[in-house]
Amino acid sequence: RDCRVEKKEMKVRDLGLGFDSDEIVLFKFCVGSCQSSRTNYDLALSTLLENGSLPRRTARKVSRNPCCRPDRYEPVSFMDTTTTWRTIQSLSAASCMCIG
Repeated sequence: RDCRVEKKEMKVRDLGLGFDSDEIVLFKFCVGSCQSSRTNYDLALSTLLENGSLPRRTARKVSRNPCCRPDRYEPVSFMDTTTTWRTIQSLSAASCMCIG
């Protein structure tokens, strides 16, 4: 499978969570394709979407393929500009899998 964890060093303030900190943390995220993980459900749903069997309004909201997402997370700790130690739970991907 191509679904995997990648890592990037990021400034805390660049994560967009509202914390003001110059610290750099290791942010782990999921990347990759899940085409090889398609199930009979995915194949049937794709056919129904293509042949118009599902209402158009519903079809726009349906994902026809599984996606690469975290199945476990880990916390990230850092010190903000007021020297307060912060820990954000469930921020960084610990492992990834094809979901959906």
